[in-house]
Amino acid sequence: MFRSPVWLTSVCHLSEERSEPLPTQLYHDLVRAVRDGRIGDGDRLPSSRRAAEDLGVSRTTVTSAYELLAAEGIITVRQGAAPRVISPEHSIQDQTCRHGPTPSLRGEALSADFRREVLPTSGGALAPGEPDETLFPADEWARLLRRVSRRRLGAPALYGDTYGVEDLRLALRDRLASDRGVHVDADQIVIVPGSQAAMALLAQVLTDPGDLAAIEDPGWLGARAAFLGAGLRLSPLRVDAGGADPAGLPVEARLAYLTPSNQYPLGKRLSLSRRLEFIARAKVTGAVLIEDDYDSDFHWSGRTIPALAAQDHDGHVVLIGSASKALLPALRIGWIVVPPGLIDTVRRAQRNLGMIANLHAQFALAELMQSGRYRVQIRRIARDYQGRVRTLVEALTAISEVTVHPPDGGVQVTLQFRSDLDEEPVLAELARRGLHPGRLSGYCQRGDLRGLVIGVGSATPERITMLRDGLRNLFDQETKHV
Repeated sequence: MFRSPVWLTSVCHLSEERSEPLPTQLYHDLVRAVRDGRIGDGDRLPSSRRAAEDLGVSRTTVTSAYELLAAEGIITVRQGAAPRVISPEHSIQDQTCRHGPTPSLRGEALSADFRREVLPTSGGALAPGEPDETLFPADEWARLLRRVSRRRLGAPALYGDTYGVEDLRLALRDRLASDRGVHVDADQIVIVPGSQAAMALLAQVLTDPGDLAAIEDPGWLGARAAFLGAGLRLSPLRVDAGGADPAGLPVEARLAYLTPSNQYPLGKRLSLSRRLEFIARAKVTGAVLIEDDYDSDFHWSGRTIPALAAQDHDGHVVLIGSASKALLPALRIGWIVVPPGLIDTVRRAQRNLGMIANLHAQFALAELMQSGRYRVQIRRIARDYQGRVRTLVEALTAISEVTVHPPDGGVQVTLQFRSDLDEEPVLAELARRGLHPGRLSGYCQRGDLRGLVIGVGSATPERITMLRDGLRNLFDQETKHV
């Protein structure tokens, strides 16, 4: 009996937004259609010419996909005859064996690459969030590691103290009290491999799938990834010159993620009145406020104020921090300050999930803090970063087509386009000059801001000049075309 060819547009959904090349997309879509039974044994596929016309792609794209399907034994291709699907008993079994399992919905959520929305390339000059590696005290760190690695450490060297060695927790306890106004017991401090691990751990421990979490908008992509990976729904918190707006905290929110010291990426400090309002709302709703003490060591205007956790006396604030900017992200050391009632739960969950920081690095950091040299390191690099921020702001402020947000602190500068200029051509032009700042709209859940987020870790005077000249050149071209 004659069968009409399969209508490919009903089973294939090709898009430039997908990460795979078009031939691979077509191949995977057809494999799924066969596996799901939407295309059956003996069904005819359209010719490569007809398929290319229907899908709006080149004939080469279709031919490449058909060749892959034929190589896998899923279709037969004969000269002068339409491709036909082979019996699923053989093709699907072979395909399953060769390609293995597919990810679950949770796996898809956990592997979502939000970073690509901000940085089309992997890092590079002026990329946000990256410290200057040349400022890392490499020689001193090497001496500390050599000394620690020669010691017999007993239980911690095996499977003990997975929640953090006592030396580091004591050092952090003292530093939090003196520098951040947070007075806690060392047992409340859990050491993890960075802020991202802290967020993922807290999302797993404090929520159930389907719960609502509030997050700053624009805001850190790591928080978005952790919350969505835990199956949470997101509610954006509007950010303005006073930081995140507590009026936007839903009563049903289980968690709220905040960067009070330096809002990321706009660099604004959360006002005192809003800090108190967030705590007051959390007391009423029962929400947990996750305070990311991001870049609290780097303040460029006003006096240093205590952490939000210092103003909380009822266990509604969980403080997280790391040594990523003071030292390097590669050290993989962060910390969580948890309320007393959560200590055992967080410790056991951290162990079960394997979020355990390197032992020797913990001891080395503890000694660096206890000796006072960690504070010296922060002061040294803070002077350097502040100078770069000032130079960058001065250079960009001279461009009338952008609004520069001078940060209260932190190691990035954000600028917003005043015109309707698209970010894509700007990023492309800067990339041709070897510069790779972040895309501001990528940090937004609602996508209503356009501009750049510029990291100062690699902001040399030459690169700042290249950035300024590149932007001026682009705006001059825009003016000529108007």
